[in-house]
Amino acid sequence: MSEPTSPVRVAVVQFDPQVGLENREDNLRRGLQLALEAVNGGANLIVMPELSSTGYFFKSRQDAFEHAEPVPDGPSVRLWMDFARQHRIYLVAGLTERDGVQLYNTGVLLGPDGFIGRYRKAHLWNLEKLWFTPGNLGFPVFDTPIGRIGMLICWDIWFPEVPRILSQQGADIICSLNNWVWTPPPLFDEAGKCMASYLTITAAHVNNVFIAAASRIGEERGARYLGCSLIAGTNGWPIGKVACADEEEVLYADIDLTSARSAPIWNSLNDLHRDRRTDLYGPMLGYTQHPCLPR
Repeated sequence: MSEPTSPVRVAVVQFDPQVGLENREDNLRRGLQLALEAVNGGANLIVMPELSSTGYFFKSRQDAFEHAEPVPDGPSVRLWMDFARQHRIYLVAGLTERDGVQLYNTGVLLGPDGFIGRYRKAHLWNLEKLWFTPGNLGFPVFDTPIGRIGMLICWDIWFPEVPRILSQQGADIICSLNNWVWTPPPLFDEAGKCMASYLTITAAHVNNVFIAAASRIGEERGARYLGCSLIAGTNGWPIGKVACADEEEVLYADIDLTSARSAPIWNSLNDLHRDRRTDLYGPMLGYTQHPCLPR
């Protein structure tokens, strides 16, 4: 077996960040305590949940605005940057971003040399539409010394275009930041997996890409969250366990990150990216006007 070209120990952190300005310090403290546990466990790429510094369920747009901060100069990002620099690791975390009077549900990527980049959630879930602006940065992939890193946030995984675009741009791993919520039953199957777990598994499989999905647990303002964090390999199957629905956990996976660039799919003649029929998809999916429709 050849030596790995980019050996990475990935960790996803599952915990319970609570909304409310009075909880911000505790959210940051607890998140970094678990991130330090991951560092001590050998991780050099750590993923935390969506809105991990603020909690999720705001009462109003004004409430969301009061929780927000600029990127990269706000207090949460500065604290996370200091942590990444101190421990020489890469950290992905979510927060409420303020840019002028606009608010975004944002994920940031930080590394040993500081701020690397951000992603603004493109697909807004439910009441998010009342306080956040849909993301306007596209789906960036960031080149780093350990590999190419993309991000998506929660509801984005329900839209197959998102992981596909990230993988088409050469992402070796997609960091998925989540606050997966309880929805009408059934929530879990007999194996204990939720639908979001299966969507993550499927997205990893059909795109030959690693996906590290960090979710949250707990309850706040009547909303409940269902955990189920996982790290999926390029074949889709979880590497190790899928986290439970109600406990703090740190999950790990040892991977050769850049192996995603040549991940095999069943046989030597099939390639999921090469075999795409882009000549047919556009008009039929509505990305361009269908020829059967009147001009």
